[in-house]
Amino acid sequence: MHHCTYADIGRRAKQMANALSRLGIEPGDRIGTLAWNGYRHLELYFAVSGMGAVLHTINPRLFPEQIEFIVSHAEDRVLFFDLSFAALVEQLAPHLTGVQAFVAMTERSHMPDIRVPNLLCFEELISDESEEFAWPSFDERQASSMCYTSGTTGNPKGVLYSHRSSLLHSLALCTREGFGLSSLDSALLVVPMFHVNAWGMPYACAMTGTKLVLPGPALDGASIYELMRSERVTLALGVPTVWMMLQQHVESQGLLPASELCLERVVIGGAAAPRSQVERFERDFDTRVMHAWGMTEMSPLGTLCAPLPKHVGADLEARLDLQAKQGRALFGVTMKVVDEDGAELLRDGRSAGRLLVKGPWIASHYYRQTETILDEEGWFDTGDVATIDADGYMQITDRAKDVIKSGGEWISSIDLENAAMGHPAVAEAAVIGIPHEKWQERPLLVVVLKSGKSASKAQLRDFLAERVAKWWLPDDVAFVDALPHTATGKLQKMKLREQFRDHVLQAD
Repeated sequence: MHHCTYADIGRRAKQMANALSRLGIEPGDRIGTLAWNGYRHLELYFAVSGMGAVLHTINPRLFPEQIEFIVSHAEDRVLFFDLSFAALVEQLAPHLTGVQAFVAMTERSHMPDIRVPNLLCFEELISDESEEFAWPSFDERQASSMCYTSGTTGNPKGVLYSHRSSLLHSLALCTREGFGLSSLDSALLVVPMFHVNAWGMPYACAMTGTKLVLPGPALDGASIYELMRSERVTLALGVPTVWMMLQQHVESQGLLPASELCLERVVIGGAAAPRSQVERFERDFDTRVMHAWGMTEMSPLGTLCAPLPKHVGADLEARLDLQAKQGRALFGVTMKVVDEDGAELLRDGRSAGRLLVKGPWIASHYYRQTETILDEEGWFDTGDVATIDADGYMQITDRAKDVIKSGGEWISSIDLENAAMGHPAVAEAAVIGIPHEKWQERPLLVVVLKSGKSASKAQLRDFLAERVAKWWLPDDVAFVDALPHTATGKLQKMKLREQFRDHVLQAD
């Protein structure tokens, strides 16, 4: 356990800025991180962006080939990594020819024994540096950080965030209609710092003096509960899977969170929380749940489900109905739902259409791509299907894209299908999401075998294990004689979902 003040973070951030300058890092250079939520990672947030370079947080859960692509595409000059990713870095290093230095985020006594060129130690790197650094002034639209999204098919796409967009986003988070942050709060940041700047919390908490509690890699229920109790956490943010593990720990140990914790509110994003999970927080923890929604392209927050005066005094069922929605747009975000012809639909809570958004912290281009991702009026198509009611509450009803949301992470159905199609016995393959009690959704692989060929579930999973990330592997494989198609040959996944709506996942 490490405790420090924002002043400590500030001094060490200046030391790191000096160290990076000594390594030849200049404004605009990208600095990559493969790291959990910890104080050294937080120092990099301010050191890198503050000196005018670009902090590039990388999702270590991606397949190594994807990480190799991301680091090379971003042209990261230095790569910082936590010790748990030492073996991964050793595996990747020969392919990351553009990285000039690899920095283990530790002290000398814990340096990993790996074969990596120009391997440096974080603490040694800053130990002799001055605690004074003159933060430069530059245009507010200069890039401060970047994150890659793999929510669509193909290679991951980079999104740059400017100092301006990050500041405006942070201001919105601090409002009462946002997270309502203050120096009286103790915020547990379970959402990873490699997920879109941890929803902007490192900046917003520094802005308000909110205490940050960073759990590192220990996200099990027992560790999270103990942190909540010992650090008197009032606000916690994370995906539903983590909260499910927390609640299971509470139930199995017979704990009394309502009396033992100071938890006032929980922000759930990344996937819709099960109604039972929201109800348990209300009942057993005496804690208010706030659904949040957004995207990598949105910095990421777009909506937050906070109550209006009309909801004060509502009973539990009414509150649960409200909390099922993704919420109202934060100040700065405008949204609408449109039909197939682009006409705006009624805000009646029933008319569902494609969700479009725009605002000052929404990306206009992907990194190193010239084509805009906005329409001629500045709207960004989220790819989600949603409704908006008369009070402005938005609720996602479906996704236009066929990606699968598992534990807050995207799994591309098309990429999985393409990988499965590489098996010599597979004639055709489709992947759909099946509801899962813990992970919200898990992939089901539906296969048509070639005539005269055979393959078992285990053989197909072993084949895919060499081609996709482990957590992408389908939980089950179903064999069919034919897949449903339209007259033009397009796969009809809606019919597949209907066909397998009662399917029980049975992995090998």
